[in-house]
Amino acid sequence: MNSSFILSECLKIFIPGFNFATVLFAFIKIAIVGKQPITFSIGEQVLFFLFTILISGLTMYAQEMPKRRKAFQENQPSAYLQTLSRTGTTHALNDDEAKQLYFYILNNHIPERFHEKIIFFGTIYSIIIQIRRTSFWFGIIALVFILSAFLSYGFSYLNVQLLVYSIVMFGIYYLTVRYNKAERKMQENYQDQILWLHLNKELVKSLLEQFPQQEKKYE
Repeated sequence: MNSSFILSECLKIFIPGFNFATVLFAFIKIAIVGKQPITFSIGEQVLFFLFTILISGLTMYAQEMPKRRKAFQENQPSAYLQTLSRTGTTHALNDDEAKQLYFYILNNHIPERFHEKIIFFGTIYSIIIQIRRTSFWFGIIALVFILSAFLSYGFSYLNVQLLVYSIVMFGIYYLTVRYNKAERKMQENYQDQILWLHLNKELVKSLLEQFPQQEKKYE
C-alpha cells in the first residue's frame, strides 16, 4: 500500500482528533474547571487527552459527512464516465459502476502525479471540514452556556472568557468557510482528471466497451 496514502489517512484521524480534544479541554477549563477544583493528576489528564484524540478522530473519520458536501460531489470524474457511457456504448453505467471504472482507471492508467495531488488536497479538504464542524458546534454550546447563565443570574455572572472562546470558535468557522482553498483545489483536481479522461477518450471508450463483458464473468 502506498505510504503517502497511509500517512494521509492517519492525518485525517489525528489532526481532527487533536483539534477536537484541544477545543474540548479549553471549554472544560473555562466553563467548568474555573468553578471547581481539578481532581485529576497531570498523568490522568494526559491519558484522557490522548484517549479523546483517538476516539474523536476515529469517530469523525468513520463518518461520510465530508463526502456528502456539494463541493465534493460536484464535477466528479465518475460522472463524466457515466455521461460518456450513454453515448455509443452498449451499457450505460450506473453510479456504482461509474465509480468502479473510475477507480480502475485512476489506479492503472492515470499518472502518479495526479495521485499525489488527489491524496494531498483530499486530506486537507477532509481535515478542514472536520475543524469547521467542531468549531461551529463548540461555538453554539458556549453560547448556550452563556445565555443560560445570563438568564439565570444576570449580567454580573457573564463569563467573559467563555464569550471570547465562543467568538474565537465562530471566527475559525467563518475563516474555514470564507477562505476555504481546499474546496477550490478539489474542483481543480476533478477538472484535471476529466481533462485527462477526455484527452484519452479512445482508451476510456475501449474500457467502457469491455466493462459489461467483465461484469458477466462474475454473474
